[in-house]
Amino acid sequence: MNLLFLTPQLPFPPRQGTAIRNWGLIEHLARRHAVSLLSFVEADQPAPAAELQAACRRVVTVPVPHRSRAARLRTLLSSQPDMARRLWSPEFSAALADLVHSSTFDFIHIEGLELAPYLPALARSLPAAGGPRLVYDAHNAEFLIQQRAFLNDWRLPARWPAALYSTLQTPRIKKFEADTCRAAHLVTCVSAEDAAALRQLAPGLQPVIVPNGIDFDRYRAAAPLPELQGALILAFTGKMDYRPNIDAAEWFIEAIWPRIRAARPEAQFFVVGQKPPERLRRLHGRQGVVVTGAVEDPRPYIAAAAVYVAPLRMGGGTRFKLLEAMALNRPIVSTTLGAEGFAVQSGRELLLADAPADFAAAVLRLLEAPAVAQALAQAGHAFAEASYDWNAIIPKLEAAYHLRGSRE
Repeated sequence: MNLLFLTPQLPFPPRQGTAIRNWGLIEHLARRHAVSLLSFVEADQPAPAAELQAACRRVVTVPVPHRSRAARLRTLLSSQPDMARRLWSPEFSAALADLVHSSTFDFIHIEGLELAPYLPALARSLPAAGGPRLVYDAHNAEFLIQQRAFLNDWRLPARWPAALYSTLQTPRIKKFEADTCRAAHLVTCVSAEDAAALRQLAPGLQPVIVPNGIDFDRYRAAAPLPELQGALILAFTGKMDYRPNIDAAEWFIEAIWPRIRAARPEAQFFVVGQKPPERLRRLHGRQGVVVTGAVEDPRPYIAAAAVYVAPLRMGGGTRFKLLEAMALNRPIVSTTLGAEGFAVQSGRELLLADAPADFAAAVLRLLEAPAVAQALAQAGHAFAEASYDWNAIIPKLEAAYHLRGSRE
């Protein structure tokens, strides 16, 4: 089959969740199908990597749009959600039209809700029969993220502006997300929980669950950075300009970390990921907190962790960070929401805790009982390898292709 992927950023190197999913899909589908890619890139970003060029028949890139502050503020008064304008680009639209008219595709993948604004024009321009089928790959049920963000932020007066933003955005995202699901020929999502949430928006919808996966071969040789060996490290990784990750890091540092440091003053907490906001950067150096910013590869930091923590209180989908920690045989402590979408049990593959005192106690338990930590890590690794290897996941997507029709 001939496939076209639309992605919000180049999927290689796969350093964060969206890119990990997109690269996993593209790399493995390219073994049996012809894949083309249209992606946004930052102005200073290097040319697409050789691995990406080798996997794709064609790679087309467009500069990521940058909105002015005034344009962002105008979205508050719009009937459309902010996500509908964030990646709108006439240049991207023109490049997409050129690709569609110059090639014959069986399926066109819209990867995430930020790219959904291009779906209606695609649907209008395609022939009623015999044209490519449109796939909306829902990386998250986005309205849930806003609902959860509101419930979390309204409790703190300092966060009321963020809570107000979520209040305004939630009904707009619900409509936009529902319209997107109805416009696509095939909707895929990452978990049964997200499938149920999307069916609430669009009754009768039949999303196909294509879980997030991981390439275990990329993790087998990963080792801690030499300078981190021998240190007592806890780690949390992800895009640090992403609201759920910012909240998780701040909550852990403010409410949980002092309890751990009181018992283990030699411990360090590494917050690893790109574009941390100023309020998070200010915490660097405080009581063993290290805020790294962007790193070339997060795997050595995860591999160095005595315990990997996922203190998430908002968000959706399933978290690649847990799969990465499992692939690297690290023991994990997570909130219940952080492990949502995975069929795990506390005490079997990881430990779950939602209150600060309970979370700190779980971390300290693993630090004080290495045999327990090792058993959890081994069980987590086996769980992830059995269910979340891309080689087992891709056939589910290919079956959905054939069920929904193709040019083959």
